[in-house]
Amino acid sequence: MKHVVSGLILSIACVGAMAAEHQVKMLNTGKDGTMVFEPGFLKVAKGDTVKFIKVDASHNSASVVTPPGAAAWKGKPDEEISVKLDQEGVYVYVCEPHKMMAMAGVIQVGKPVNLVEAKKGADALSKSFVMSKDRLDKYMTQVK
Repeated sequence: MKHVVSGLILSIACVGAMAAEHQVKMLNTGKDGTMVFEPGFLKVAKGDTVKFIKVDASHNSASVVTPPGAAAWKGKPDEEISVKLDQEGVYVYVCEPHKMMAMAGVIQVGKPVNLVEAKKGADALSKSFVMSKDRLDKYMTQVK
């Protein structure tokens, strides 16, 4: 019995050790233009964490589209937040102060189980952009 319990504890510890932390920078200017998250598209494994890093002032990260059962998030301006992604699917998020400037990003966790809904949400969001109107479409085309 001791061996079974020890093996179970070791297995749980290994699963936690395999989860990765990814970083997304919140920037005034990046490789995709002005008011961007970098990277704008990120593919991660279920259980990974994404940390939104404050590089420039007055940005936040807030989810707009999440897969069914996934927790939404909303950071305050200038707040670095970490989001653990436990549900497979496509997540779309924005910087609320700069949403109309197309400051948005996409995270794919495992299989894109909610791709149809995510595309609808991304299309609706893109209609509110006053610049870089195709940025979110470019990120969504990377979802596989």
